[in-house]
Amino acid sequence: MKIVSCQTHINHALDVYVAKEKTLPQMKFVPEEEKLSTKCDYCEQPALYVVANE
Repeated sequence: MKIVSCQTHINHALDVYVAKEKTLPQMKFVPEEEKLSTKCDYCEQPALYVVANE
């Protein structure tokens, strides 16, 4: 599972990930070269974080 999130929705993204996967995720920043093209999964703002276990 992978969730991309803006600053506003990061807490929600972490909660959703833990609830579904039953494990703690890794939280990383969206790579610089992908920032302009990556949108938050919950709104249209640019994503700043990637929540995943990769």
